[in-house]
Amino acid sequence: MSAAAEAILANLKIVADERAVRLAVHGLPAKVAALKEFQQRRFSHTYADLLGTKRYGPAARFFLDELYGPRDFSRRDTQFARVVPALVRLFPREIVQTVATLAQLHALSESLDTVMAANMDGAAITPQRYIHAWQATARAADREAQIVLTLDVASRLDHFTRKPLLRNSLRLMRGPALAAGLAELQQFLETGFDTFRAMDGAQEFIRVIEDRERALATSLFQADLKNTERGGPLDRALANLPANPQVVEL
Repeated sequence: MSAAAEAILANLKIVADERAVRLAVHGLPAKVAALKEFQQRRFSHTYADLLGTKRYGPAARFFLDELYGPRDFSRRDTQFARVVPALVRLFPREIVQTVATLAQLHALSESLDTVMAANMDGAAITPQRYIHAWQATARAADREAQIVLTLDVASRLDHFTRKPLLRNSLRLMRGPALAAGLAELQQFLETGFDTFRAMDGAQEFIRVIEDRERALATSLFQADLKNTERGGPLDRALANLPANPQVVEL
């Protein structure tokens, strides 16, 4: 088995293990689901300006739905793990490397979500409780890695747009991908390719994501929940989170 296939399978196992850990703790799966919903609203808040533009809106929506969505991907991941050898055999090497990066990002995000949800204080997610859980989870190096992997996925999709032959190859893969049980991955790749191509250059989009995600992480780590001074670190952190969010009961 290729190194890429082994890496993908290893990260999918991490995801499966995280789900098993959650199921063993009463109430934790519901907390994780609520956390994911909050984080999706956070992304919508952070990138409201991009979501509202014709040029960047589709790509921002793609990230919102595919990387920050609260959907349960357990069935998809289980099916996907069975067809990883077919993926490596059928798809171009650059596509396989992108999928390996996605799997790594998926595993890291699920790991962070498990610990963060376990640190949630109270029966509902509020900005203050989100900050508390973020700080209790810590793992600053993993937060930075999460940003780097997200940017890597975006850069790879942007790179694909400069290779029209790769897009044609993707089109030709529809039938084999469907037969091999890879239709959902095929759709993800084609949608990502098309939304990034429509931007006619994603450098500014990627730079905005990099700047804002790092600013968010810094503000959440620096926030002092006991110091409510106006304009202080806590206010700066709260500004990066959804204003007047819907309370999610757990």
